[in-house]
Amino acid sequence: MDNVMAARALMGVSLGFHIIYATIGIGLPLMLMLAEGIALRTGDELYHRMARAWIRPAGLLFAIGAVSGTVLSFELGLLWPRFMEFSGPLIGMPFWMEGYAFFTEAIFLALYIYGEQRLSRRALFLCTIPLALSAALSAVFVISANAWMNTPTGFTLEGGALRDVSPLAAMLNPAFAHQAVHGTLAAYAATGFGMAGIYALALLRQGASPYLKRVLVLALAVGSCSLPFMLVSGDWAAAFLAEHQPTKLAAAEAHFETMAGAPLVIGGWPDPATGEVHFGIKIPKLLSLLAYKDPAGVVRGLNDFPADEVPDPRLVHPFFDLMVGAFFIMAAVAGWFWWRIWLKDDITGNRRLLWLVVLAAPFGLIALECGWMVTEFGRQPWIIQGVMKVAAGATPNEGIAVLFAVFLLVYILLTAGLMKMLLPAEPPTAGPVADREERHADS
Repeated sequence: MDNVMAARALMGVSLGFHIIYATIGIGLPLMLMLAEGIALRTGDELYHRMARAWIRPAGLLFAIGAVSGTVLSFELGLLWPRFMEFSGPLIGMPFWMEGYAFFTEAIFLALYIYGEQRLSRRALFLCTIPLALSAALSAVFVISANAWMNTPTGFTLEGGALRDVSPLAAMLNPAFAHQAVHGTLAAYAATGFGMAGIYALALLRQGASPYLKRVLVLALAVGSCSLPFMLVSGDWAAAFLAEHQPTKLAAAEAHFETMAGAPLVIGGWPDPATGEVHFGIKIPKLLSLLAYKDPAGVVRGLNDFPADEVPDPRLVHPFFDLMVGAFFIMAAVAGWFWWRIWLKDDITGNRRLLWLVVLAAPFGLIALECGWMVTEFGRQPWIIQGVMKVAAGATPNEGIAVLFAVFLLVYILLTAGLMKMLLPAEPPTAGPVADREERHADS
């Protein structure tokens, strides 16, 4: 494994694991805010107990996310010194702002955790608002740096040197808006469906419980409400790629030849040697319609670009299809769930529905990881689109492969330990006293 591939692999593994911690760290504060808000508005004690039950996961994820994020910052300097030398003046500001958001999140998380005996319920709820906002803003600022790598702006080049540097213009680059919106919504969907799966499994294991039912409904509401907005932001992203990153769009859709009325290819295995997609399903003119809102729109294919400046569709297309497929699996399960709710079905006794919620639980994280793969593989061979290639930005140092093996083992053990801490041996409940109180209230 050469130094460039080793640097890519190590960075990819670190980011892949960090995304899991950060995603739940973004979604869980929103869940805390909603539960405390409902408790404050309705006086329903169970929602407050829900929120307090999520304190340990929130604290653990914050700590591990902070550590893994710090490791990533070290890796940027170690693995990509040439990239950082060039881009530091431009993307330093969002990382600096992310630090302020992180500290704000830490302050209000501490107030919420330790303020149970000293703060009023209203004050506890008010703590969750900046907690949820700062968690989301932390992700948004980091996403802006990645978006800049896709659409670099805020500078001019003269003889290979930076001129007219504008960090604000770099942060507000053309790709920033749709990536920030889509990424944040994806975090909420992943957290909502993940938590819904945990509580659906608890209902399957221990039977009907008013507490578990309410948590399940709240978690799936967060996940489900994110889905239609993700669909809109995904369509926004497709139109953006058609204009600003046509090679990424072509690789994601396994589209080789430039043509009007381009079909959308679902599934299949792209073959760059022949320009064909084996076993794929083609829907006529749909790609042109999605990209340009015109069924006769001309979509550029991979063969229209220099061979050494296009991504490999064998890497991008499968991840793109898996991302889209994961979305529709979640949408189908959510649709059936809310249909049964509308029919006033007893969802706590509908084992088939609960098992479907359990099976759909990981697909939010799967979709998010696949979306990141599409973003990164789809930009290859560039680390900064059109400005610097990956090989030029990587470290010349050898021995990175050893670090890759060590970090992979560390992250696997860390994640296994986290799962053991987050998933207790017994299903999560509010306790028998709370359940008896709720059953009494219902009667």
